[in-house]
Amino acid sequence: MASWLKSARIYAHPRVLGIAFLGFSAGLPFLLVFSTLSAWLTDYGISRSTIGFFSWIGITYSIKVFWAPVVDRLRLPVLGRWLGQRRSWMLLAQLGIAAGLLGMAYTDPAADLTAVALFGLLVAFASATQDITIDAYRIEAVEEERQAAMAASYIFGYRLALLVAGAGALYIAEFASWQIAYICMALAVIVGVVTTLTIAEPEKNLAIATAALEERVLAFSMSRAHWPDSLRRVGEWFLRAVVCPFIDFFERNGWFAFLLLGVIGLYRISDITMGVMAIPFYLDLGFSKSEIASIVKVFGFGMTLVGAAVGGMVVVRFGLERILLVGAILVALTNLLFAVMASFPADEFLLMLVISADNFSGGLANVVFIAFLSSLTNRAYTATQYALFSSLMTLPGKFIGGYAGVMVDAFGYSSFFTYAAALGIPAIVLIMVLTKLARPAAITLAPSGADALREDRRS
Repeated sequence: MASWLKSARIYAHPRVLGIAFLGFSAGLPFLLVFSTLSAWLTDYGISRSTIGFFSWIGITYSIKVFWAPVVDRLRLPVLGRWLGQRRSWMLLAQLGIAAGLLGMAYTDPAADLTAVALFGLLVAFASATQDITIDAYRIEAVEEERQAAMAASYIFGYRLALLVAGAGALYIAEFASWQIAYICMALAVIVGVVTTLTIAEPEKNLAIATAALEERVLAFSMSRAHWPDSLRRVGEWFLRAVVCPFIDFFERNGWFAFLLLGVIGLYRISDITMGVMAIPFYLDLGFSKSEIASIVKVFGFGMTLVGAAVGGMVVVRFGLERILLVGAILVALTNLLFAVMASFPADEFLLMLVISADNFSGGLANVVFIAFLSSLTNRAYTATQYALFSSLMTLPGKFIGGYAGVMVDAFGYSSFFTYAAALGIPAIVLIMVLTKLARPAAITLAPSGADALREDRRS
């Protein structure tokens, strides 16, 4: 019992507590361009196939790696001097999210569906940019033994935001209107703005091994280029910001990097694909928006927090690899419960059972997976490398999820959820291979700061 209490005390660290507010800021926009938007479009009679294609807006989150080097290394002219590298980009992104949500609020989907899509794209782009900066801050703010707790605290705030953007928006839409719901969500962005203005900019140190890598790459590349000074400076920036993060990852992990990338790309494909049709499924089954808000969002929120808290503690006690496998198995199995529920009429008790299992497993799996991704990141390139990992994490599921509505129309919900569960099998197999072959250096934090002065993991 004492060891469990010791594990739980890690959540009392100030920065572990503070990341919850940034988690809220990160989670708020997500459902507003995903399942809450699906509910809004369903209410307006938009076809399920069209709603499925709307999920492609979320691909923006999966391609953020393309502009992550800019966020990682480019200092904003005015905000950068005032707030620092991380916080300035956070604030700019939050202002973009608020503007996009207000644009959606004042657009009628029945009259101008294209405008809804464009404003949704603005929200997704700004939100993905915010994610880049928050992920970098989360990794840079504390040492490696607190990363799982940081992930759990982040998920607490993130899920609280999902509750607001999910259940809160549904309640407001039920008793007021969708316009009022999205205006309220735009106002909630102030939580992130206040947090950004009050937290301290994290320290960022370039490890000796990383600095040596950059000098090697520059010496090899620039010695062969006879460019004017202006182009030479651009070339050096590009090599440091874009090329070196990728060279660093493959140099540290060798061929093992491909196995790691395979796990990253497949781990969440099952639940992301399933999630596109979750809200339409509840509505088509006969549940009201208020029932969905109460059970799926409010009650489900509590179960997610339990799963996240347990995930943070079991990683401390049992290690990352084993719990990573447990999370993948649980997520795939709980998707099968939705296939079972599709065979019965709407029943609140059955819905509570399914949501309990699904959200607990999702909370646990997300914590361990975020800690896993963080462990692979060199803190000299936190924004770029983590954006690569998180982009790869969501891209397959987002792409396949675009066809979710087509599959439901063709084969029904039960077959669709069974298919979504089967998508989790490759990830389970790869994690078993990863656990069997893993080298200690591959699943621990990359060298950074003072730790890098004592150890070069490439040796």
